[in-house]
Amino acid sequence: MRWSSLFIPTLREAPAEAEAVSHQLLVRGGFIRQLQSGHYSMLPLGWKVHRRIAEILRQEMDAIGAQEVLLPAIHQAAIWQQSGRWDAIGDDMFRLVDRKGADQVLGMTHEEVIASIGVELSSYRDLPQMWYQIQTKFRDEPRPKSGLLRVREFTMKDSYSIDLDDEGLDRSFNLHHQAYQRIFARLDLHAIPVEASSGAMGGSNSVEFMVESGAGEDDVAVCSGCDYAANLERATATLATVESRPGSEAPERFPTPGIRTIDALAEAGHPAEHQIKTLVYRVDGELALLLLRGDHPFQEQKFLDATGASEITPAESDDIRAALGASPGSLGAVGVDDLVVYADPALEGRTGMTTGANEDDVHYSGVDVDRDIGVDRWVDIRGIVDGEACASCGEPLSVVRCIEAGHIFKLGRKYAEAMGVSVLDADGQSRIPTMGSYGIGVGRAMAAVAETHHDDSGLIWPISIAPYEVVVTVVKVDDEESMAAAEAIYEGLQAAGIEALLDDRDERPGVKFADAELVGFPLRVTVGPRGLQTGHVEVGLRADGSQTEEPVGTVVDTLVGRVEAGRRAGS
Repeated sequence: MRWSSLFIPTLREAPAEAEAVSHQLLVRGGFIRQLQSGHYSMLPLGWKVHRRIAEILRQEMDAIGAQEVLLPAIHQAAIWQQSGRWDAIGDDMFRLVDRKGADQVLGMTHEEVIASIGVELSSYRDLPQMWYQIQTKFRDEPRPKSGLLRVREFTMKDSYSIDLDDEGLDRSFNLHHQAYQRIFARLDLHAIPVEASSGAMGGSNSVEFMVESGAGEDDVAVCSGCDYAANLERATATLATVESRPGSEAPERFPTPGIRTIDALAEAGHPAEHQIKTLVYRVDGELALLLLRGDHPFQEQKFLDATGASEITPAESDDIRAALGASPGSLGAVGVDDLVVYADPALEGRTGMTTGANEDDVHYSGVDVDRDIGVDRWVDIRGIVDGEACASCGEPLSVVRCIEAGHIFKLGRKYAEAMGVSVLDADGQSRIPTMGSYGIGVGRAMAAVAETHHDDSGLIWPISIAPYEVVVTVVKVDDEESMAAAEAIYEGLQAAGIEALLDDRDERPGVKFADAELVGFPLRVTVGPRGLQTGHVEVGLRADGSQTEEPVGTVVDTLVGRVEAGRRAGS
């Protein structure tokens, strides 16, 4: 392809709203353009990268025996109602009504559709099955941002397994786990597999593949001494010992005028680790108290996973005052017996604690948690913090910000049972099969590579997914010898199966070099009159900025060798 005929609208400056580096560079490099918030057009270069990522996904899915399908993007509401997710998903789902008045949805995932096809399986001999697709998904994100990292319309590779029993599910899950590790290695992404919450997907187990990046929206606890890693929604740690303060015969009231926060109470002589933090939430519509140690953050997803609740929302201030008689900052669970009380295990057995007295500007000291508070359920609901000890080896945990690049789930029998899928086993008995679900966002993977492969000059694509592997830059297009040499190199690369781009634009050399670095082509060969006087051209490696002089007669072979080495590294 010739640059002069290719649409590459590079920009010197990024859009003002682009905060993530990947967003800035993909726009500046002419890969994407925003149509509206959360919706992006893939321009020619972007679509080439997108297709190359998709081809890697296809190759690795085919390699584990998965079969490619293509499923509808619009689903009737009935199948989502049948699975129970019509209400559980909430506002994240795009919903519409067709001309006949029937409720429809734009698919954000396809478990229900897969299970509806699975009803045609009749015997254990039909299993296992693994089906995958690369298809557009829709999610009504409330705050789309960071370019391709958080969007409302995106392409995903989603695959699904159907097995007779848990042993079969384990095998399908492990095959996908291994395939995902190969995929991310080919994309040159250091993706850490971490324990994760299954959330609205349900099921018994899930693993996220996380890429460390400041542009991410997930926090992951990673151990420095062993291979433990978990999303904060699932992470656990060994708590440092905190000695209880001496107790008293009964809680003692004391005035706390104007004190409304954990920090303010700590300054008054009651350290956060000796306080009880009282949160008031509606749990599936009912008011409840959630108790944690004062210095511990609340982890909402842990609560949902531990309790099986469908929804929790912070209670309104009027509801709080009506139920407890005070405003936030003076709340506690001492003597409360008409609300459900959930407490984190870090409070169990603690004495000498301080908490609100359910009267504005008044607190209790000397609280014995086991004696004075009627805990209905102990649940692990605290988020761990950086530096806490790993529960496996005792070394410090680091909390790092990450991009979720992939997620695999053991769904179990939730969807098969809801959709009426059953098969006969070897004994002729009816069995409900078990399912798995596995996803990688193509655009998100593209953005993750951009986030982790760039410098101050622009993108640095791995050869495995670069839009073009080599750019042939002509310093002076009006020099006949230069153009003839560049054409010969370009045609030689094409004949060798190399994706090459000939920069034949009538632009200043500095503009061409800057554009090549911004777009991120792995290799650049520069053809100019000065080098040709000695029969040489310049070859530059984008990854490290190195440059070498190569003879014109052998440069094609040199470039082919470098590209093939890069392809092997990404295969």
